[in-house]
Formats: sequence, C-alpha cells, structure tokens
Amino acid sequence: MELQESLSRLKEKIEGGMPAEFVEIMHQATRDLEASGIGDGILKAGDKAPTFSLPNHNGEIVSSEELLKEGPLVITFYRGVWCPYCNTDLAFLKRYKTQLDEMGVKMVSISPQTIENNLKIVEQQRLNFDLLRDEENNIADQFGLKWEMEDPLKSLYNDKFNIKLNDYNGDDTWTLPVPARFIIGTDGVIKYAEYSVDYTKRPNPDVLVSELQAV
Repeated sequence: MELQESLSRLKEKIEGGMPAEFVEIMHQATRDLEASGIGDGILKAGDKAPTFSLPNHNGEIVSSEELLKEGPLVITFYRGVWCPYCNTDLAFLKRYKTQLDEMGVKMVSISPQTIENNLKIVEQQRLNFDLLRDEENNIADQFGLKWEMEDPLKSLYNDKFNIKLNDYNGDDTWTLPVPARFIIGTDGVIKYAEYSVDYTKRPNPDVLVSELQAV
C-alpha cells in the first residue's frame, strides 16, 4: 500500500467519526490557506537552501552544513506527534532510510514541537533518522512554510480536540509548517521540492529515490 492510499483511508476513518461542522471548519481552513498564496513563497528547486543548526530528539545539535559535507540531504517538515497523517508519513519514510544510506544521502525531519515530543515519536515508531526541534518554526519560515492557526480552527483544536499547540510546541505562537520535503545538493542548492497545503495529501517517498538518482 502506498502512502496516499494509507492517508486517504485514515482521513475517511477520522473525518467519518466527526460532526460535520468540525470537518467543514478543517476543510475551510485548508481552502483559506491555499487561497492565501502561501505556495508562492515556498522555496523551490534552484533556490539556495537556508542553513540550520538544530537540536535533535536527544538534544544533540545537528548542522545542515556538516551533513552536506557527507552527501545530499533530504529534509521533511513534520507538524507534530499529535498529527496521525504526519506520523504515517514518517513511518513510510523510515522504509527508505537504508536505501538512502546506500546512496550516501542523509535524512532529517524538522518539527516545531519540543525535544521531548520528538523523542516520543522516535521511540514509538523506532525511527532511524533524526527529528529536529525548530523553535517557533524559524527555519520553516525561511523555507516559506510557516503559517499561523487562527479561529475557528484554533478553537476547534484547542477546545474540542484537546490539541494544545502551545503545550506540544513549548511556545504561544500557534504556528505550524506546511508539510514539505526537500532534496538539498552538496552545493546547498535545492534540487527537488514538494509541499502540500492539504496535509492529508502527500506523494509516496519513492519519488525521493528517483529524484536523487537524477541528481
């Protein structure tokens, strides 16, 4: 089963158990974010990638510049442990880690959530790559991915779903990254970029392998 099929089944299960008004709030928020034009500002192939030094799930600092000395770098932006769609995405990415290693490619995931929450999902899924803490989505912002959750979606998450981003992320910004993946070449230039404002839709990770082979 490919990633999108898993995500579609997950969406049907989750939204099928929700009141219709909750589903409409979520869908409208996605439509509004798409209409905002955020996609126009997201970095694309050919752009210079921002550099970063961020703590991983063990609190160790990971530097993009150091990783790129060893080979190309795959970056995926992850919303948080509370997001079943993102967790499914990470589980699929895990399957490709060995193949990427054989190609000399490094892979990391970047999330605004706390180190403790990153460690939680690493241990739950036995992930074989680093999850990095991007406080207040500062690096996501440099990639053009940062957006702020507002009412009524914010109230829905906070009051109905009990997903309190200020607790998960350790700040009061209520910001998230648009889910995205990038391949960065050893020259620091983005070779491949993909994003989905609709967090329930994501391409299968095998596209990364084919793109890396082309690189």
